[in-house]
Amino acid sequence: MATASVYSGAGFDFSNQIRNHFLAEKGLPLPKATSTGTTIVGCIFEDGIILGADTRATEGPIVADKNCEKIHYITESIRCCGAGTAADTEFVTNLISSNMEMHALTHGRKPRVVTAMTMLKQYLFRYQGHVGAALVLGGVDSTGPNLFTIAPHGSTDKLPYVTMGSGSLAAMAVFESSWRPKMSRADALQLVKDAISAGIFNDLGSGSNVDACIITANHTEMLRNVEMPNERVKKERTYIFPKGTTAWKKEDIKKLVLTEDVTPLSIEAMDTS
Repeated sequence: MATASVYSGAGFDFSNQIRNHFLAEKGLPLPKATSTGTTIVGCIFEDGIILGADTRATEGPIVADKNCEKIHYITESIRCCGAGTAADTEFVTNLISSNMEMHALTHGRKPRVVTAMTMLKQYLFRYQGHVGAALVLGGVDSTGPNLFTIAPHGSTDKLPYVTMGSGSLAAMAVFESSWRPKMSRADALQLVKDAISAGIFNDLGSGSNVDACIITANHTEMLRNVEMPNERVKKERTYIFPKGTTAWKKEDIKKLVLTEDVTPLSIEAMDTS
């Protein structure tokens, strides 16, 4: 069996592939990749950018979090929606947010959206898709509104409306049928809500509520749970049975807290003379 180099450079360490190959030859099945689900979208309207996301986080077939936040802060006028592995999207966007703040302090001016896009795609390309972060980046800078998609392997697109995640096909169908240039704020927000709702109701990996973020040249507004189509309603019947419905023949109460009597001993005081 070959041995990995003792030196470990910066970034991820892929030396475990040697171990995995050895275990596979011995007949040990390796764990399969986890399927993740999300619907994230963005579109340009007459005054800026609107981003949208659902709020369901999954662990395979299990819904781990019904109301997680997938629209991440980059700068005051730039936000990034994340789909894929939750930890990867969270830490990648936090890292780039710190780098953008350092960039702004160094150059003394408001950073551009294309700068954040370049930082993100260069970071993701370095790991060839092993960092599971599919991103929708949007913001407004001195050049106007800018909207990008960034795939986990580092490729990018710049489009007037974009979708990413497992529910992206359902969301894209809504955009392609209803989007038009120079939409008003109200119409664009409704379109984003409809696109996210399409992902929620047509994709098992997406669900719960709709988050939106409206970015203009002078203001950024985060709309948390702007629409909640899956609120739990009150049950029509109660299932609390009256006391005595089920009889029992024996009752035994066990004390879990033990008590003991302590008798203090009378000890003469020490002679300090």
